Amino acid sequence: MLFSIGIGKLATKRHKIRKNLLWLLCLLVANPLLWSLPASLHAQWLQYPTAGVPRLPDGSPNLNAPAPRTPDGKPDLSGIWDIEHNKPCPPGGCADMYIGEEFLDIGWSIHGLPYQPWAAEVTKKRTEDNGMADPISHCLPAGIVKGLTIPLFRKMIQMPGLLVILNELGSSYRQIFTDGRPMPSIDQPTFNGYSVGRWEGDTLVVETTGFKDQMWLDRNGSPLTDAAKITERFHRVNFGKLEIEITVDDPKAYTKPWTVKLTQLIVLDTELIDYICVENEKDATRYRETNK
Repeated sequence: MLFSIGIGKLATKRHKIRKNLLWLLCLLVANPLLWSLPASLHAQWLQYPTAGVPRLPDGSPNLNAPAPRTPDGKPDLSGIWDIEHNKPCPPGGCADMYIGEEFLDIGWSIHGLPYQPWAAEVTKKRTEDNGMADPISHCLPAGIVKGLTIPLFRKMIQMPGLLVILNELGSSYRQIFTDGRPMPSIDQPTFNGYSVGRWEGDTLVVETTGFKDQMWLDRNGSPLTDAAKITERFHRVNFGKLEIEITVDDPKAYTKPWTVKLTQLIVLDTELIDYICVENEKDATRYRETNK
């Protein structure tokens, strides 16, 4: 369930490999804690054709076609999106198993993050512990950054005044308001914070604040504090590709703001699968016992 087979592929193969891939993610990220396996993974519209797909003369999807637009002329970010398959395969090959570099280390493309000393120590300890305290290992939300890098699909739904992001992980959601409202005063921090967006040409610029303290940005445990402000720039390059530039400004955890760029790839002819981490969860207790 945790990995896609690439953009535009038929859902039949995806459904087959999803049945047994939860445990494979643990092996790939070197985490002894087996992720929770839902009790049932029956097909949920996994072969239903995606409407409005541009086609090449041979009938295959034209992933390089121009990005679709909404009635107001803005690029339409709607669709099911997967991570970029940019991590080299482990010994023995990847087969259909993919995980992005950014999921493990959000700062890999910029050769590391500018940690404050305490944040560097925390990240080092979390890495040495194989992610024992990672919120997603305990069925808690991933947050907005890891929500874009985890090897599960996400579905974006764009409508007037609002962009909704649905994540397979935890069957969770995120709202980005584009109706001109101001950022609220924060008296109740949340896992995803509070997001407002505005269009700058063909790019949706999203600002988010109001995070819970000590969130994780990646599997290594890079911290995010309640002082953080995250700015995302969503740009749909063409029909098949979405680029998201992320700038993290968190003076408690980092010596300066830093920016990374993610690439998301369209996924066709499928749907999200109901994934509830706590359902059939049996592993967290065993993992804690092995680390006493």
